[in-house]
Amino acid sequence: MSKLDLTTTYLGLRLEHPVVASASPLSYTLEGIEQLAEAGAAAVVMYSLFEEQIELESHALHHYLEYGTHSYAEALDYFPKAHEFNLGPQEYLELICTAKERVPIPIIGSLNGASPGGWTEYARLIEQAGADALELNLYYLPTDPTLTGAEVEEMYLEIVREVRQHIQIPVAVKVGPYFSNLAHMAARFVQVGADGLVLFNRFYQPDFDLEQLEVTPNLMLSRPEDLRLPLTWVAILYGRIQADLAITSGVHSHLEVLKSMMAGAKVAMMASELLKNGPKRIKEILQELRTWMLNHEYESIRQMQGSMSQLHVANPEAFERGNYMKVLRSWRPDPTGMLLG
Repeated sequence: MSKLDLTTTYLGLRLEHPVVASASPLSYTLEGIEQLAEAGAAAVVMYSLFEEQIELESHALHHYLEYGTHSYAEALDYFPKAHEFNLGPQEYLELICTAKERVPIPIIGSLNGASPGGWTEYARLIEQAGADALELNLYYLPTDPTLTGAEVEEMYLEIVREVRQHIQIPVAVKVGPYFSNLAHMAARFVQVGADGLVLFNRFYQPDFDLEQLEVTPNLMLSRPEDLRLPLTWVAILYGRIQADLAITSGVHSHLEVLKSMMAGAKVAMMASELLKNGPKRIKEILQELRTWMLNHEYESIRQMQGSMSQLHVANPEAFERGNYMKVLRSWRPDPTGMLLG
């Protein structure tokens, strides 16, 4: 057999393999980004810069620039030194710029927002800082009962339109699965300028502290079982929309990477596994991936991409309602007392 070819393309970027480090605290620092690159990540998605951070900086800067300017000539003394107020967004841009100088792999910026507005201008600044692409992380939880689903969808689309107007680099949209017709929404994202879709954004629900009677944040890392939802939708969307597809959530081993590729993804993004076991897991997963491909006579990643999508499997109904009935009927009691599915 010829040499294994693990290369893939994502957002127009040629990657050595499909394992990408998704947005996480591992990219908070230059040291963390370098560790991911040294461990073999094909690309790194930066941690997200939030709409609220950008607006906070804008309000703080406006306050300092205006404060005291109408009092007397010495008002210029009120202008702050750079270190005297929050420069989170500026530091983010500087980190991208430095990372591009220090690591040989693509750096993908990440913006997290929920509403159209001036914060989308930072897409252009991220591009100018040297990012190879931008992941637009859309996270909005509608709680207003008078707000229609159509209005929420249009708000999402307007954000993508605004960002697309600001930059030339590729844009991937990271969204959750909660749309009445996800396939239609995916097509609309592509229509307004998305080059890729990242499935899915994990929406973190709070928990209740019963002793303190408080609502508390509770971060739960993903598990391999969480792969099933994005796997299903990538397999359904493959070949139906003109965008690169990425799977995130539930990727913990070479098995999830293989499943992602066969569903039709260009890359499998990983965070929880790396947070638990460190960036070194990437090399281990790549070696396991190569071994599996050799044992099963695959020569390249491209050879398997989309091979188990809905377009290509012998039983496409497995992705739809018919499979729901089969799953329910598959349950049976275990003589040992365990429940089997």
